Amino acid sequence: MTDLEGGLDEPEELQPAEGSLRLVGDDDTYDVAAWEAATAAVLRKARRLGEDAPDSDVWAALAHTTLDGIEVAPIGRPADLERLTTSGRPQRTGAWDVRTSLVGDDAAAINEAALVDLDNGATSLHLDPSDLQHAEDVARALRGVLLDLAPVTLDRPDAEQSEALARLLDQVAGDPHPANNLSADPATALTFGERVGDDGSTVADTFVATVRRAQGLGVLGAVVDGTALHDRGASDAQELGWTTAVGVHYLRLLTDAGLTVDEAAGLIEFRYAATDEQLPTIAKLRAARRLWARVLEASGGSDVPQRQHAITSRAMMSRFDPWVNMLRATVAAFAAGVGGADAVTVVPFDERLGLPDAFGRRIARNTSSLLIEESHVAAVADPAGGSYAVERLTDDLAVAGWAELGRIEADGGFGEQAAAGVKERVRAVRDARDAGIADRSRPLTGISEFPHLGEVLPERAPFGRAGIRYASAYEDMRAAPADRPVFLATMGPVAAHTARATFATNLLAAGGVAVEAAGATSDAASVLAAHAGQRVVCLAGTDAAYAEWGADLVAALRAAGASYVVLAGRPGERTVTDVDDSCAVGVDALAFLARVREELAR
Repeated sequence: MTDLEGGLDEPEELQPAEGSLRLVGDDDTYDVAAWEAATAAVLRKARRLGEDAPDSDVWAALAHTTLDGIEVAPIGRPADLERLTTSGRPQRTGAWDVRTSLVGDDAAAINEAALVDLDNGATSLHLDPSDLQHAEDVARALRGVLLDLAPVTLDRPDAEQSEALARLLDQVAGDPHPANNLSADPATALTFGERVGDDGSTVADTFVATVRRAQGLGVLGAVVDGTALHDRGASDAQELGWTTAVGVHYLRLLTDAGLTVDEAAGLIEFRYAATDEQLPTIAKLRAARRLWARVLEASGGSDVPQRQHAITSRAMMSRFDPWVNMLRATVAAFAAGVGGADAVTVVPFDERLGLPDAFGRRIARNTSSLLIEESHVAAVADPAGGSYAVERLTDDLAVAGWAELGRIEADGGFGEQAAAGVKERVRAVRDARDAGIADRSRPLTGISEFPHLGEVLPERAPFGRAGIRYASAYEDMRAAPADRPVFLATMGPVAAHTARATFATNLLAAGGVAVEAAGATSDAASVLAAHAGQRVVCLAGTDAAYAEWGADLVAALRAAGASYVVLAGRPGERTVTDVDDSCAVGVDALAFLARVREELAR
């Protein structure tokens, strides 16, 4: 196998376009200037654009930057595709493989769930054997599964568990389904080259032996698991670069063992995380195919299709308001299907609560069934093809992923040194994401936005899986709610204070803090009449009310026992200055909630 040579063109910075948007056709008379003027009018009304700002500033106002530093424009334009070559188109035709997740430590219960899934819409199974006590439990979990019709993949198995599946495949009367996968993936543990046996065998030796075993059975043998890095907090480009690097390493191992590049590539399946960020997920899967095709080209191989298995992100799932997970998973599954994944696994919405029950599993498999059978998402080969936004994002992600691959190769290729660099870069991305979650510029519905303190969570049997959770900081607070409420000192009639009162109530609820509101008031005396001696108080009213009687109210509340006064809004000469804290859009919500909870605990 040859070394990688060449690369991908760097993306160009997005600039406001000129001329027609051509959103309809050649007769479309709406040009960029008309769109900018109409959009600017809306943004000025919402106070998101200054009255004196030029209309062209709408691009900067509405664009956002991904965690990979890729700028995504608010609307796609023909100019986005200049000098770009469409690539990474889906190779799947028809419906994707509905692959359900099997987890837990009870082989009999897993077996029952597997058979129910296959009887009700699932077409393959994804077994996590990590909690099973013995390799023989793999066979017990799959008893009655027809491996010539319903293929099975394993989630991060050890060599004995892969061999247990191989023995089952040996017993298939006909030929086993070619999508069965012994799922060797030692790279997940970052342990290539370490000795694993007294006979001097290495992880690499075991990997090659497992893949050759699979080749003899006529099934897949290896997995390149991008979800392992995603679960650490990686960005899309980092996941792409990492999986490409691991794939390259596997090709090197297998070709050194005597396989051709095409034979090795045909035995590998790539596993990617699908998130509720719809366009980036679609683009990521398309970019992955482009990168792998480039690797095979540089290696002297043919255009062997990259087999993709997409799993809805566990990191995006929430423990509180778990019903929102159904929406997250639906968007992720849609994106995975549109992006061309060969198999899609929807993680049950209740997995964050414990072991998913029959209802959670049914919703998970039905998500794909509805997208395929009712929405006909799989009826079109490449639904996103030709989209200015998706094609541009695909190219930008491919370039960023190739650059990440270059960094890994510069560190010596896959190995401990490269892995250390990857972890450091992932940590930086995780910090950036956490900062956005903290200030709610990356909102989490049901967690940092619109939390429901009074909800009763479904009960599930204990079960857990390692990996980061985006919502964990808020969920830790929600799991230990504050013992005391905050007094919400609402100023004026409901119509006047409702906006800031609602903002403050939701923000406090995100940290497990309840409020007791004064209701409609007219002056400081009417607010004090509702005050029951609460130590922490939050003022909520208009700037005019703050300026008129806010200072008097703060003084009266302090005299009545309030020791920590928060202002909903920004303190200043036009509002109130004598406060201990404040909350407004853009505040570091986690830091604010920590301060309030500390005061409530005094």
